Amino acid sequence: MIEAPETAPVAVALDTADLETALGWAAAAGPHVRAVKVGLELYLRHGSDAVRKAREASGGRAVFLDLKLHDIPNTVAGAARAVAELAPDYLTVHASGGSAMIRAVVDELPATRVAGVTVLTSMSDADLDSVGIDGPADRAVLRLASLAVSAGARALVCSPHEVAAVRRAIGPDVTLITPGVRPVGADAADQSRVATPQQALADGADLLVVGRPITGARDPAAAAEALAGDLLGHRTG
Repeated sequence: MIEAPETAPVAVALDTADLETALGWAAAAGPHVRAVKVGLELYLRHGSDAVRKAREASGGRAVFLDLKLHDIPNTVAGAARAVAELAPDYLTVHASGGSAMIRAVVDELPATRVAGVTVLTSMSDADLDSVGIDGPADRAVLRLASLAVSAGARALVCSPHEVAAVRRAIGPDVTLITPGVRPVGADAADQSRVATPQQALADGADLLVVGRPITGARDPAAAAEALAGDLLGHRTG
């Protein structure tokens, strides 16, 4: 991973199945962000090539492999071994998969920050209730965050609405990754629990996942540069 001093604490979400498009976004945002996020859509279409080429196109930025693993411990251990050669900087697992499942991934990938996904940012309290998860969301997030860290996760994924409470509960040593951030005036789209990037950082987030505000912009490089300027406390030219 290469972390330039003037890059913003942002992982640009390469949410597309088209590799050429994703690599264009990675190249455009790479000079301004700290990580690129390869999710299910891109990984399932292109596999390891998506990870290797996104890392290269971005100039060697960290790779956030967002697979949200959730299965029995033996199966997720095998999945972790399958991606080990890619050396992802972050790999997501669903915290709701339980302690044994999380530990299985941690044991297989000691150099990777395994990130426990608490409650998806698209889910409201009503959504949680409909699938049988005891809410409200903030309480569910804290329970799952504690479980994941106890099982060895060194990162957590939570919405900006819960990040301050999670930071207070788990302390400074766990990386908090926050999707659902939207610059002022941006469309929330399918996200239910959102906040501005500045507020999320002030509340304790370490890495912000940003997709459409950058990748949906007419000029993704300019959008990434402007966001980085705002987050680093200055406007770039």
